[in-house]
Amino acid sequence: MSIKVKRSRAQPIGQVLKSSSDISNLMRQSRLIDQAQRHLRGHLPEEMREHIFVGGFSNARLTLISGQASWLSWLRFEQTRLLQLLHQLPGFEAVTGFHFKVRPVRPVVAPQRNTRALSQKASETLTQCAEDTQDSRLRGALERLASHAANKNTFS
Repeated sequence: MSIKVKRSRAQPIGQVLKSSSDISNLMRQSRLIDQAQRHLRGHLPEEMREHIFVGGFSNARLTLISGQASWLSWLRFEQTRLLQLLHQLPGFEAVTGFHFKVRPVRPVVAPQRNTRALSQKASETLTQCAEDTQDSRLRGALERLASHAANKNTFS
């Protein structure tokens, strides 16, 4: 008995997202939450902006999250103004209120790049080693490493 497999062709990601309703709904909701967060942060005081996050949307209420209860206490007094701001955005006309939650917030931070400086003397030493090396792969590696000198003098 043989099993015949139908070959599937690669499809553009846009077409895949359109065909899968669950994924497209999730992507749409993600875009809306990001839009709401940017819009609200733009109208908050400067010192408060990086501490307020939009956590989600359910039962016609938007969830606002902060790591400190004091920020959320201020937002509770500003609910009517925040609702008016949200109703300006398309797709947020149905928002009737907010849920406020205090949670530890750990925003995603890109790791710092670890760079090292190579001294001019070390670069010269590596270049000399590369000139004396017979193995072409090792010579290439030494030359690439020597090229990382901080102030390599190219006029000599």
